[in-house]
Amino acid sequence: MASAEGARAVGIGWEPAPTPAWVAPHLEAEFPGLSLATVEVDGRPGRSPEPVRHRLRDLSDRLFGAEAIRLRGRPIPWAYRVFFRQIGLDPDRHRTPVEQLVLDRLQDGCFRSRGLPLDALTIATIETGVALRVFDADRLDGELCIRDAAPGEWLPGRSTELATGTLTIADASGPVGLLFGATGAGRAVERESRRFTIAAIGVGAVPMIAVEEALWIAASALEAA
Repeated sequence: MASAEGARAVGIGWEPAPTPAWVAPHLEAEFPGLSLATVEVDGRPGRSPEPVRHRLRDLSDRLFGAEAIRLRGRPIPWAYRVFFRQIGLDPDRHRTPVEQLVLDRLQDGCFRSRGLPLDALTIATIETGVALRVFDADRLDGELCIRDAAPGEWLPGRSTELATGTLTIADASGPVGLLFGATGAGRAVERESRRFTIAAIGVGAVPMIAVEEALWIAASALEAA
């Protein structure tokens, strides 16, 4: 997984400092270790610069079939598998973020560049195992949090209500995305976006230093672009 030395290979700095987010107390009690931390980064969506694409190629060369099989047994990927089961998701059908990226790499033969900011998140997730999300910072209403959906709430862009108790990432106006799933319409990064909010989801035994490092890697890859 990531190290400070390896992180600096893609131009990593150690700023900005991650901001811890509020998590509904009953969820903290039910799921010890559940956390959310965020950073905001200026940037523009588009083609990834050569240093970022080089890092993707390097990661592709390091990750083969046997390594991918061993990955799920490592502490951080395993923590997400455990959490998925706790919330009723089968991790062998609904892949954890790092496992989905690894599966895509095996199917495609490499980590394909999808441009920024997605390439930055791919690098950070593969390096650390930590689950990351990205939103258009200018379209969020205040700080993000983790809470369950209340009766009558829905995800922007969808016509059906969320089931009460659905785990969401929310801002002051309501849910902006499922905890592990879709992002609400109007909250995702689009061509005109100029600021990104990167969110790292911690679960179970995932150490906070890994969460912070994932944010640092992603944010610094974007800042270097």
